[in-house]
Amino acid sequence: MISACKKLSPMKKFLPLCVFLIYFSSFSQNNSQAFRTGEFLKYKIQYGLLNAGFATIELKAHNKGKDSLIHAIGKGWTTGMVGFLFSVEDRYESFFTENPIKPKHFVRKINEGGYTQDKEIFFDYNTHYAKVINHKKQTESSHFIQNEIQDMLSSFYYMRSVDFSNLKQNDSIDITMFMDSKMYPFRLVIMDREPVKTKFGIVNTIKIRPIVQKGRIFKDEENVTLWITDDENKIPVRIKASLLVGSAKAELFEFNGLVHPFP
Repeated sequence: MISACKKLSPMKKFLPLCVFLIYFSSFSQNNSQAFRTGEFLKYKIQYGLLNAGFATIELKAHNKGKDSLIHAIGKGWTTGMVGFLFSVEDRYESFFTENPIKPKHFVRKINEGGYTQDKEIFFDYNTHYAKVINHKKQTESSHFIQNEIQDMLSSFYYMRSVDFSNLKQNDSIDITMFMDSKMYPFRLVIMDREPVKTKFGIVNTIKIRPIVQKGRIFKDEENVTLWITDDENKIPVRIKASLLVGSAKAELFEFNGLVHPFP
């Protein structure tokens, strides 16, 4: 049992990363509406031949005081044997303005094999500070932020409003994301355009490679690949990663409420 746990341990970290990549999928903005409240996406995650878990993200309207915000809710959890050995139950929430897309409030509640986090972030663009409340440690801190910054979920919607017509192979873009009290640069590189077979039929996609940190989970800096629909929806349909032990993938399993026809 201990040996099996060690072998499957990379999966405990892949699911949260997979959730993140599902939420973070394109490049520069345009005026085309790629999403709306009521949108729901669900992904099936596999580790080798094992069904490892699921990830979902949905959009709701949120009106509070003078603010009319969009509420994004992302969830990820393990199932079956992987869930038995390494239980993962993550929940992420983002409240952001639609035009321009800027996060106001971010929530992260995770339990990954006993590793837990319970944090809230409040963004203040007038003072250029983010207030981080750590409920687990009962602490509160303030951190400098840039004007152009996103949280883990708002990044996905910020980047989905995009025009790919002028983007070509090896084009890349950087974004700054605030998470865990720090600002993180993140880069995605266009690899190619190719058709992908899905449960919904053959889908034209854009193949993207996120640049991720090598080390504890991944074999090198360029071993995660993401395929997003080459249309106005720009939703991920597949994610693959080579882990230190084995490989994992996520595929679109269910959807509802898209703005544009799919597939």
